[in-house]
Amino acid sequence: MNRRTRYQQGSVQREKRHKGPDVWIFRWREVGADGVGKYRKAIVGSVLALATEASALKAAQALRIDANQQTPRADSRPSTIAELIEHYRLKELTDEDQGRKAHSTRAAYECYLNVWIVPRWGNHRLPQVKSVAVEEWLGSIERARGTKAKIRNIMSALFTHAMRYEWSDRNPIKLVRQSAKREKIPAVLELHELQTLLSKLAVRERTLVLLDAATGLRVSELLALRWDDIDFENLEIRVTESIWHQVVGVCKTEASARPVPMDGYMAEDLLRWRKTCAYPKDSDWVFASPTMKGKQPYWPDNLMKRYIKPAAKKAGILKNIGWHTFRHSFGTLLKANGEDVKTVQELLRHANSKITLDVYTQAVNSHKRAAQSKVVQMIVPTVGTTTEGTRTGTEA
Repeated sequence: MNRRTRYQQGSVQREKRHKGPDVWIFRWREVGADGVGKYRKAIVGSVLALATEASALKAAQALRIDANQQTPRADSRPSTIAELIEHYRLKELTDEDQGRKAHSTRAAYECYLNVWIVPRWGNHRLPQVKSVAVEEWLGSIERARGTKAKIRNIMSALFTHAMRYEWSDRNPIKLVRQSAKREKIPAVLELHELQTLLSKLAVRERTLVLLDAATGLRVSELLALRWDDIDFENLEIRVTESIWHQVVGVCKTEASARPVPMDGYMAEDLLRWRKTCAYPKDSDWVFASPTMKGKQPYWPDNLMKRYIKPAAKKAGILKNIGWHTFRHSFGTLLKANGEDVKTVQELLRHANSKITLDVYTQAVNSHKRAAQSKVVQMIVPTVGTTTEGTRTGTEA
């Protein structure tokens, strides 16, 4: 006869650390696959963030829910959106190895959760969240469409999480209409602008910009490169990590971790930089910061504001550029060269071609004009001017 599984409240205890402040530990009992019960524990938070045992118990709700997943009781599920969010954080936004998202993505999710979703919906029970109410709320927020679409998508992810754990049988956010259409076209540098910019940069920034504009690497991937990631023999760059706010993590997607081809000229440029830089060892960052004694790469914003934007101004470039400008420019130049969509997608390391076409490639004006002329010539093959005021082909 099977024993009836009991709902566990668990317990919270204060525990000393060798370094840093004391922490609150949540303890519970878990039955393993062999049927033997084992005691488990997890850190809830530090005493600096959770001053009392009561606050620690409240914060441990997500852990308590997780400890009672196999318990057939209704109260083992989250009762509010705030509790669902805590469980989602425990499973999806952890910085441990089992975490499914890059550090930059987790940080962005936390921002949207804390600033927008918890204040408005945290106290609501799951069945109280209605599609129309969420849609009207998003419509009232004075933010860009892209921001509102991200809020909608994160809320949808929360309800998908609830459905996975069988705490909800519906996702009301699926019916929420919210456009994600860009309100501004991203800046793209044309070929002559890139050439002029490179001529105004010193060797470090020139190497950075050329590498970015010719590979489309995200700046988080670019600055996470170490010298042993550069395969000079096979002319490849191994993109294995990304760095955001000096926190090293996994790449954004599985596609992002694919090797990137490296042109021979780029390889020479990198070798030239390696002979010049202060940190040329295999284990060193390619763009290590001397200020941090090589322990960290440069901060991207400092390089952009202090060196690259002033150089762009000297080059007569009035566009508002950033690191992503070079990635957009790379995609647009590939398209202008007539490369097929699959090649562009794989070079940009996108998960699917829709992102490549919708977001990262724009037609350059001269190429649009040439494409239009080709169509006109197809329609009226003999169109042109022979003598003043006379048209060839069928008279108008």
